[in-house]
Amino acid sequence: MRRVLFIVGLMAAAAGLAAALGLFERRQVAPVEDTPAPVTSNRPQPRDTSAPQPRAEAAREPESRPTPARPTEPPPPPPEPEAPTTATLRIDSDVPGAQVFIDNKFVGNAPATATGVAPGQRKINVQAPGYDGVVEFVDVTPGSRDLTFSLKTIRLDQKVSVVHKHRLGQCTGTLIATPEGIRYETDNKDDGFTVALTGLETFEVNFLQKNLKLKVRGGRSYDFTDPSGKADALYLFHQEVDKVRKKVTAK
Repeated sequence: MRRVLFIVGLMAAAAGLAAALGLFERRQVAPVEDTPAPVTSNRPQPRDTSAPQPRAEAAREPESRPTPARPTEPPPPPPEPEAPTTATLRIDSDVPGAQVFIDNKFVGNAPATATGVAPGQRKINVQAPGYDGVVEFVDVTPGSRDLTFSLKTIRLDQKVSVVHKHRLGQCTGTLIATPEGIRYETDNKDDGFTVALTGLETFEVNFLQKNLKLKVRGGRSYDFTDPSGKADALYLFHQEVDKVRKKVTAK
C-alpha cells in the first residue's frame, strides 16, 4: 500500500514539474502580432521644384601670372625733314616733246622736270613746231608742283579801241576778238555787230592809210582807225586775229 502511494506521489510531482516547465516556456516566447501592410496611393508624387544645388568645385590652384615686363621708353621720333627752300616743277604738254623754257633758259622737252627753281614769279614758255607757243608767268613757291600746258587749244583774246567812220560822221567803240569771232561794242547800237571768224569776207589792215577794213560776208563793210591816229595797235590786232582765223578756216 505504501509502495502504491509512493509511486502516486512521484507521478504527481512529475506532473507538477512538467506544468511548471511549460509555463516558463510560454513566458519566454512573445506573441507575434500581424503587422498590416502599408497602404499605397495611386496619386502622383509632387516634383521637386527646388533649384539644384551647385556642385562644389574642387579648389583650383592659383594661376601663375607672368611678371609684367618693365615698360621701355619709346625711341625718340625721327627728326622732321627740313622745309624745302626751292621748287621742283614738273612741266608737261599736250604736244609730246615740246620745248620748255623757264626765264628764257631751256629746261628740256616735255615732260620735263626742273629742280632747284627759286621761289618767285617765273616766266614759263612752252613751244613746238606748228603750234603757237604758250607763255605764262607763274608764282612759284617752295615744294613740288605739276604744270600742264596745252598747245592745241586755240587761244585768242585781243581787243583794240577804234573809231568807225560813217558817211555822215563817226563813232567810237572797241573791237574784241576771241576764238568765237569778232565783236564790235559801241554806244551806237546800229553799228554794233558780232561775226564768226569764218564769216569775214574782208579782213585787212593798211599800214599807210592807218586803217583796218572789215566786211561781213553778205553784210556791211566797216572802216576802223585808231583814235591816236597811228596804225600800230590795229596792225597787232589784225596779226593775232588773222593767224587764228587761218587755223579755223583750214579745219
